[in-house]
Amino acid sequence: MSNIKEPADLKVSSSASRRQSSKGQSVAQLTGRLERYGVLFAWIAVAILFSLLLPETFPTPSTIRLIFGTQTVILFATIGLMFSLAVGEFDLSMGSMVGFGGSMLVVLNGSHHWPAWAAVGLTLVVSFLFGCINAFLAVYIGVQSIIITLGTGTLLAGLTLAITGSQVVTGMSTSLVDAISKQFLGLPLPFYLALLLTIVAWFILQQTPLGRRMIFVQENREVARLAGLKVKRIRAGGLIATSTIAGFAGIILAGTNGAANPQSGSYFLLPAFAAAFLGSTAIIPGRFNAIGTFVAVYFLVTGITGLQYLGYAGWPEQVFYGGSLVIAVSISHLVGRHQIKGN
Repeated sequence: MSNIKEPADLKVSSSASRRQSSKGQSVAQLTGRLERYGVLFAWIAVAILFSLLLPETFPTPSTIRLIFGTQTVILFATIGLMFSLAVGEFDLSMGSMVGFGGSMLVVLNGSHHWPAWAAVGLTLVVSFLFGCINAFLAVYIGVQSIIITLGTGTLLAGLTLAITGSQVVTGMSTSLVDAISKQFLGLPLPFYLALLLTIVAWFILQQTPLGRRMIFVQENREVARLAGLKVKRIRAGGLIATSTIAGFAGIILAGTNGAANPQSGSYFLLPAFAAAFLGSTAIIPGRFNAIGTFVAVYFLVTGITGLQYLGYAGWPEQVFYGGSLVIAVSISHLVGRHQIKGN
């Protein structure tokens, strides 16, 4: 048998090709990690920046408690919103439901002296029923959810003003306020409840057949229907979950403040959408996911808190949330196009 030697130039070319391929894989891995953990890295960078700018006030336990302990209502609202977005529906009534839920609880418990358990239970039932109305009109009647929920959100805002007399309502039972405001390890109980909700949402969306079906429905309803999925039920469930969780967020808001402001609901709509879409660019890019949402919420809260510490009050929230929503939606769109091309 004759030994055929490989030409030297072919060896060099093969070696260079392997090096180029290895370099390409390394760049792709780095790009993938930046894409997945970009928001997390940005959160860390923002925290470091404000710590350097405000070394005596920002990197302190009180600031950590402020960031994680006072914004749990936004986390509740955003996780709830994520369920409807995950099935391709837009619920613009979510913010109004937060305000209505809190106001209804205080009116029942404080003004009409209902027992705390009855007031909380009825508030959650009404929130659930409004979710059913949204689902029926959007899914089974066929009107676009963005239009239906704009209408029901306006309706809820009006009902909130009606039941409160357009005034801040007080008088919640101290036992209910104490139960909601109870602290553990320096953080209030609602933070741990919101963390638990985040874990449950992560498990449902990423670890269960239902979560995979929700993703399938979001990507292509018609294909999902032809595959035998109960598309309408899944879409309806997403809208009902959003409304019910928003009502619960209102309960937490009222219990934290010990009162209800009928104008407070509108504040939560933009932050929730901004955090949900920003979260869809992190951890699992292109998908609404719970861990990404958690990171996005507290990235935004950290940035706004730092700006407020620097003396910028009022406008930073609108600029930060509005700008983040525009950027997040644009990135999410680009990621979706990239994934389609990749397939």
